[in-house]
Amino acid sequence: MAKKKTILVVGTEITISTRGEKDFISLTDIAKYRNTVEPFSVINNWMRSRSTIDFIGLWEALNNPDFKPIEFERFRNEAGNNYFVLSPQRWIESTNAIGIVSKSGRYGGTFAHKDIAFEFATWISSEFKLYLITEFQRLKTDENKRLKLEWNLQRTLAKINYRIHTDAIKENLIPAELTRSQINLVYATEADILNMALFGKTAKQWRDENGNADGNLRDFASIEQLVILSNLESINAILIQQGLSQSKRLQQLNTIAIMQMTSLMKNSSIRKLK
Repeated sequence: MAKKKTILVVGTEITISTRGEKDFISLTDIAKYRNTVEPFSVINNWMRSRSTIDFIGLWEALNNPDFKPIEFERFRNEAGNNYFVLSPQRWIESTNAIGIVSKSGRYGGTFAHKDIAFEFATWISSEFKLYLITEFQRLKTDENKRLKLEWNLQRTLAKINYRIHTDAIKENLIPAELTRSQINLVYATEADILNMALFGKTAKQWRDENGNADGNLRDFASIEQLVILSNLESINAILIQQGLSQSKRLQQLNTIAIMQMTSLMKNSSIRKLK
């Protein structure tokens, strides 16, 4: 599902729709800068131009392996003639284009990939295009700051969860009067419970497989794995306090790790951090 945000450009509200990892900007909203009553007619007039056909055709050729070049050439040859009319819907249906999307109805409208939208804005007004780019870049900068803040928060939570985890081990699993080496062994054993649940191997098994690696198992973890590891530490602390045996905790933690990894692999915000 596309996520939508708006920016204000020279008094005109412009909608931006994020589809996957690509930003699409409303051509309908941009056209309203010229004609608030019939913005679709502005878009259609722009698409009649030979230079427009050349630009959006080249964009599709570079970005769309399923683009139909024969239909594109037909439109290109007809462009500029008095009888030639081209709507976004006709362009999409005929050429299998992906750079422009258009839906009818109350909540519909025509959106285009930002590259194409900026080209349309140039046709509308060079001044308007510059303001549009400025506001769009401000929006992306704000989004990046928010993502960095979320990631820093996640790192902080990871440290907190680690402390909760070690405190739970200390209070529930470590008998009194143990030596320091014995205590460390308990911590290491519990750390390997998390390693097994998430990575499917202990720290020693990883070292045996990667003897020349500079670092340990967790140093080579992905962002998704680090996020899940932080969560598992907090969850394991609760399971320890509930008195569950090590084998039962491992089973539950592994189930949770699989579920969370499946969810995170679909998360676009996580992918942007890579």
